[in-house]
Amino acid sequence: MNAILTVADLVIEYPRPGKPPFRAVKGVSFDVRENEFFGIVGESGCGKSTLAKALCGLQPIASGTAAFAPMPRGAVQMIFQDAVGSLNPRKTIGDALTEVLTVHNLCPKPERPTRVATLLDEVGLPADVSEAYPRELSGGQCQRISIARALAMNPRVLIADEPVSALDVSVQARVLNLLADLRARRNLTILLISHDLAVVRTVCDRLIVMHDGEIVERGDAKTVFSAPSHPYTQTLLAAVPDVAAALES
Repeated sequence: MNAILTVADLVIEYPRPGKPPFRAVKGVSFDVRENEFFGIVGESGCGKSTLAKALCGLQPIASGTAAFAPMPRGAVQMIFQDAVGSLNPRKTIGDALTEVLTVHNLCPKPERPTRVATLLDEVGLPADVSEAYPRELSGGQCQRISIARALAMNPRVLIADEPVSALDVSVQARVLNLLADLRARRNLTILLISHDLAVVRTVCDRLIVMHDGEIVERGDAKTVFSAPSHPYTQTLLAAVPDVAAALES
């Protein structure tokens, strides 16, 4: 299967006044295949979110490369951890989704209400949610809205940075199942960034484990979970709760 993303010797640094720059990502290399559910796992501060932002062009790269296969502008979209905070509190859900369609000229004006309803239906929400404000919705519903907003751009790649960490386990399962379903229906490639191996255990095909800005383990998800080779991965696995049952319910 062809690689849709190739990362080679990527280094990301943060400047520090009067000191050498802090190296948050230390020369990582990996590839992501088309239509793959790929996990990037590690504890807070390991560099995984910095890496995700760099892949979206939100963080400068000090050296190395991160190259996507040729695709239309806007085909790489990011879903953030703070779903409520990523939505404008002064706009209804319908207005927020319509704004994306308008700014990027994605469909004629008369078709926008229907397109908004279709996007909401695609993420499992009723059309009347378009009249609500973010504060009137649950965290899980707001995350579904964030996903719908990304889908409005007709993406090929979704980069989901801790998309379910603020949700309880049952809601996590439903959002993960939604992402897996969207991947299949839309032929998406999804990069799932998480500090929790339980989150990626069922949905991811392959994964990398990051620690202190470096990749300490990589491979097929089933192999990593059944026979982790690095002590850090073994420690993460020891803390994994049983979310598989919730995902299958």
